Amino acid sequence: MSDGVRCMWMRGGTSKGGYFLASDLPSDTEARDAFLLRVMGSPDIRQIDGMGGSDPLTSKVAVVKPSEREGVDIDYLFLQVFVDRPIVTDAQNCGNILAGVGPFAIERGLVPAKDGETPVAIFMENTGQVAIERVKTPGGTVTYLGDAKIDGVPGGAAPVPVEFKDTAGSSCGALLPTGNACDTVEGVEVTMIDNGMPCVVMRAADMGITGDETPEELEANDDLRARLEKIRLACGPMMNLGDVSEKSVPKMTMVSAPKQGGAISTRSFIPHRCHKTIGVLGAVSVATACLIEGSPAYDLAERGEGEERTLSVEHPTGEMTVVAKLDETGAVASAAILRTARKLMDGEVFA
Repeated sequence: MSDGVRCMWMRGGTSKGGYFLASDLPSDTEARDAFLLRVMGSPDIRQIDGMGGSDPLTSKVAVVKPSEREGVDIDYLFLQVFVDRPIVTDAQNCGNILAGVGPFAIERGLVPAKDGETPVAIFMENTGQVAIERVKTPGGTVTYLGDAKIDGVPGGAAPVPVEFKDTAGSSCGALLPTGNACDTVEGVEVTMIDNGMPCVVMRAADMGITGDETPEELEANDDLRARLEKIRLACGPMMNLGDVSEKSVPKMTMVSAPKQGGAISTRSFIPHRCHKTIGVLGAVSVATACLIEGSPAYDLAERGEGEERTLSVEHPTGEMTVVAKLDETGAVASAAILRTARKLMDGEVFA
């Protein structure tokens, strides 16, 4: 496309990407994906000829439109643009990019702003679930300024609390797609779980690591990466995801006992790069695994007590807190998390 296309570049949580109105993108999926690959500069590990930042966390897209669903304001489609391959996939959700969707929708006039705070109900097209964001709008205008801090992002910003509803089994059809709290795959005990993000959770020790390593150290461990991928490919069909060789799910999370006073310590591959933090919905799925007796995470975790559990999920650059509400059976009924967002650029992008 030689003409510019309206776009807002935003940081959402610990990710960054382009936010588009659906009406501003080609309606044909193949044409849309070709356009987005050009915008990001993929496939190229440097993404030198596009807006991408040479990392899966900075090669993301949100597509937003008004919703026709009752009780919902907007529909949000997340697209992961691969860095080194010509692939654009909608196979997963992204709770970090989600953090910027509410502010973006208000800025684009899709949701009228209230004075003080504006709730935005968002239908997540990737998984068919709803999230409720509360966006700070003093004087009826979105503000990104504030003191809320999240690990993985320098400085403070306005808080964007996000509550997730009915996320269990959103991609795999069930919270535990195999029906088991624990399965053995390639000789390793794992929990295959989907509470908003399909994840395979396993003990770090069973993978030959301590769980204290840096992402760079883990990425340099070729044997570990090959073993993780072998497990991931085996888990894909078992999780009702089919052949995942060209998909960005499931995520692979190795857990160990908490080191900084949290609930659990994590090192996640997403799936081929080690996450510098942890994805929002990945944290929800891992926190849920901590509460399931028999899972590899259960005995390692500090689980807390009561109907509402605050679980701090430690990651390489800090922690992410998940507030889980349990029902009368002890199952996780809903989960909320604090995110922030910041508008970086508003204008046109070219392909």
